[in-house]
Amino acid sequence: MATLTVPPTQISPRDDAIQLYKAFKGLGCDTAAVIGILAHRDATQRAYIRQEYRTMYSEDLLKRLASELRGKLEIAVELWMHDPATRDATILKKALTKNFIDLEAVTEIICSRTSSQLQAVTQIYHSTFGTHLVNDIRLQVSGDHQKILLACINKQRYEGMEVDREMAAKDAKALYKAGEKRLGTDEKVFVQIFSERSRAHLVAVNTCYHDMYGGSLKKAVKKETSGLFETALLTILQCAENPAKYFAKMLYKSMKGLGTFDTRLIRVIVTRTEIDMQYIKAEYHKKYHKSLNDAVHSDTSSHYRTFLLSLLGPNH
Repeated sequence: MATLTVPPTQISPRDDAIQLYKAFKGLGCDTAAVIGILAHRDATQRAYIRQEYRTMYSEDLLKRLASELRGKLEIAVELWMHDPATRDATILKKALTKNFIDLEAVTEIICSRTSSQLQAVTQIYHSTFGTHLVNDIRLQVSGDHQKILLACINKQRYEGMEVDREMAAKDAKALYKAGEKRLGTDEKVFVQIFSERSRAHLVAVNTCYHDMYGGSLKKAVKKETSGLFETALLTILQCAENPAKYFAKMLYKSMKGLGTFDTRLIRVIVTRTEIDMQYIKAEYHKKYHKSLNDAVHSDTSSHYRTFLLSLLGPNH
């Protein structure tokens, strides 16, 4: 469920392109006008605006936005202008670039997306950047963390809701034997099950694990693994159970304490606005007893704040 508020009457992409061009003209940019348009258009409308703008002014709207906007607002708006797969590919490329390595972002994107989404991302990554995502991961990521990320990209996972209970119980037993039952951990088993099984199946494995061994699979992962490998497994598990709850927690962590982790804040809001932001807002309120809008309002300022709050929609 999206939170995006789009005008009730159909506005033409051509009119939007003209209004944006006017906002860029003269000294300085009418940032409020830019936000007023772009933060209230869905993915299809934004693509049409970009097309119209290029046709009318022989210029790429994205490049123009980059030259007119600054800082955090520029980053957020540019990401917003892409379709989901291109956006994910862009985030991954930047996060895997030598001076900007952000393995947390890489882990979040790869471990929270479905098989078909990852397929689209890897194709766009290659056609846009001329390198293969798996090669960049091999260069910048190591150990079991690398193994789980590559397995998630390479393995085709079933995306339906059907579950084989017997198989789920077998997997729970295999994970117990590979972890809590023995000295040391057989990471290979964790990589295989977490990267190859559907979300519905992993939820069933979690239930079986609890029924059979009295503890949660999440606790077992925390006990048996560490670092970014642990983060990857927990992301897969949490997104199988309740993705909205997982992203609500990510947003909370990005605004917790002094200062704001803007990279994460932008990434989550921009990538989830048109998918499940209503659910994320509900989970946020349930867990932290404060509305997400209020949290973002108190942690951001000026046009950057206006843009993010526009994407979040009304404060219910």
